[in-house]
Amino acid sequence: MPPVTAAVPLRRRLLGVLGGMGPLATADFLRKLIELTPAACDQEHVPLIVYSVPQIPDRSSCIEGRGASPLPAMLAGLRCLEAAGAEIIAMPCNTAHYWYDPLCRQTGAEFLHIVDTVADALLRQNVAACPVGLLATTGTIRADIYGSRLAGRGYSLILPGARQQEDLVMAGIRAVKAGRLSQAHGLLQSAAADLAAAGARAVILGCTEIPLALPQTDWRLDVARIDATEALAQACIARSLAVSVSAVPAQTATTLAAATLAAATLAEAV
Repeated sequence: MPPVTAAVPLRRRLLGVLGGMGPLATADFLRKLIELTPAACDQEHVPLIVYSVPQIPDRSSCIEGRGASPLPAMLAGLRCLEAAGAEIIAMPCNTAHYWYDPLCRQTGAEFLHIVDTVADALLRQNVAACPVGLLATTGTIRADIYGSRLAGRGYSLILPGARQQEDLVMAGIRAVKAGRLSQAHGLLQSAAADLAAAGARAVILGCTEIPLALPQTDWRLDVARIDATEALAQACIARSLAVSVSAVPAQTATTLAAATLAAATLAEAV
């Protein structure tokens, strides 16, 4: 009998997820991270540590001058992830990237910026240097989290009008947070259609709650759908596995349909 040799363990960089903003969006990010990883067994998946504390103060309220800063709470989460050995940091909350720079200054880990991953996703869908629509929180828009960073890559933004932003986008995001995904779908689909009609070549789902209500399987517009959560997950996999992002598959319609149904059932049953 030949000698038994131990398998050489695969090297994967440890991912730290600064989450809880909100909790369902963090769960959606983790699901996409797992489903998109090209793994044939448990050991080939991305090793990760998750800090999901929903008590972090509201990001949009702070940006709009109506609430406490979430930075101390986010720094506490970052320290926990670092203490656990995280080598890469991902924050599946677009609005929280208002504090990206001060967070980066406090860590030696590689900290991915969600807008950079979205810009890469646009190119992978052959959408280059053109007007793109953005569905995001009012805080994200006021803080210019997307505008300047995408402008550096040749994109211009088309945004909802003030009435649509409050009555469709923010109302839709609040509905997702409350578990009312069916209501959120109608509101956010209308907002996305308005952006496409205004000339957007793609619509960025720039709040991690929005893809839960606007899955690929229900996308009816003739413009590209860019899921910021999925883009961040793909980038995390590529960094952890040290492969090209193009080697990370997009989600299949079957997988998305099953996952969306499960998420809707869970959220609306609570």
